[in-house]
Amino acid sequence: MKNLANKTALVTGGSRGIGAAIAKRLAREGANVAITYHASPEKAAAIVKEIEQLGVKGIAIQADSADPLAVKQAVDQTAKELGGLDILVNNAGIAFYKDMADLTIEDFDLITAVNIRAVFAGSQAALPYLGKGGRIINIGSCQAERMPTPGGTLYAMTKSALVGLTKGMARDLGKKGITVNAVHPGPIDTDMNPADGPHADFQRSLMALSEFGTADDIAGLVAYLAGPESGYVTGAGFVIDGGTNI
Repeated sequence: MKNLANKTALVTGGSRGIGAAIAKRLAREGANVAITYHASPEKAAAIVKEIEQLGVKGIAIQADSADPLAVKQAVDQTAKELGGLDILVNNAGIAFYKDMADLTIEDFDLITAVNIRAVFAGSQAALPYLGKGGRIINIGSCQAERMPTPGGTLYAMTKSALVGLTKGMARDLGKKGITVNAVHPGPIDTDMNPADGPHADFQRSLMALSEFGTADDIAGLVAYLAGPESGYVTGAGFVIDGGTNI
């Protein structure tokens, strides 16, 4: 049985890594899936092809998450082309690590625009389409709770802010039957943080399980939160980090 048959999902930043895995997993569960991408049209097209091979509809939308109008337009285009919207996965995000003294106001503005404002803008734009049983799922980070290395001041700040945003939205939207939850990945083996990268051994030293997770691990949790079995779960944050923060 496909838990998401006849549902429509939008996954921001869905052309690579965790976002791509989420998009494909939701499609395997029966959902029609739109993804946004910033500057990788070939990768986005390849993900859409994989989605369509699963027997559902898929579209790719170019959108800069730093632009709130582009985010809103992506939501509207998804609903128009795929016939509605049931699930919004706010996955797009950026990270950079700099010493506190080297950070600029431009750095602050950019990372907050993408990691926080875009989540708010996309979620607000989705409200006219989401009905009872609608799902908003925000992809955060285990670094919202603990920052084990220097240089992550702004990244940790944005992911901590996402916790509060998730809880506030869950409270506001509960009366409409819409759930809002967050997933906080730890070290996940992607091209941005490979398991054989220069910082991988240090990350493994922090984990209880001593191994990187996969993008499919995150996608499985998102699929649960998007499906009917999670209907009584809202305002929650799920850390999936191999025991990095215990």
